[in-house]
Amino acid sequence: MPQHPRTGFDLAETDRLLTTTKQVRQRLDLGRPVPYGELLECIEIAGHAPMGGNLERNRWMIIDDPALKARIATRFAEVGRPYLASNAEIRVDDRSQRVIDSATFLVDHLHEVPALVLSMRLDRAPLQSQGAAAAYYGSVLPGVWSFQLAARARGIGSAWTTFHLEHEAEIAELLGIPSTVTQVCLLAVGYYTGDTFTPAPRRPAAEVTFLNGWKQPVIGG
Repeated sequence: MPQHPRTGFDLAETDRLLTTTKQVRQRLDLGRPVPYGELLECIEIAGHAPMGGNLERNRWMIIDDPALKARIATRFAEVGRPYLASNAEIRVDDRSQRVIDSATFLVDHLHEVPALVLSMRLDRAPLQSQGAAAAYYGSVLPGVWSFQLAARARGIGSAWTTFHLEHEAEIAELLGIPSTVTQVCLLAVGYYTGDTFTPAPRRPAAEVTFLNGWKQPVIGG
């Protein structure tokens, strides 16, 4: 696929990055540290993601102290193990089972992951309306995805996790995070092994896209 005539982007490489950036758990290299410089590069790129009003209220924390990781991993497992066990009891297909197995691996090994990267915002998440909550998280989560894309391009894998948020207040106290700050998600980060990521099977866009009304198909184009 050639470069796009207007943007100059190599669409083949751009699309490969976007379709092969996955949640990496079992293929994280647990024995290889990730330099702070590489993580800061990814955070720098994440800072250019869209955010409401261009207010730079998002913050990040890199956690690689073994004792801190162990404390977080304990709380993470207390939530993650029963959640995954309950899902495993439901009849699932092979694909879903692989996801459960992968998530279980991360629960078992979170304390060994080279770095945890915590995404935060400087104010508390609004809960009074769906619109307010959507606007709030819409100013944070694009940056998290940009971080994951930038990391993938550098040979670094990441897994988006939220189990620890059931113990947000305790984790905040552990890390010295003020009560006015919201923890959004925790990324397990490490170099990935191999380079054979392929796009996951997904339904075609035409099957999940409607035109001007529910279940009205997009035809032509």
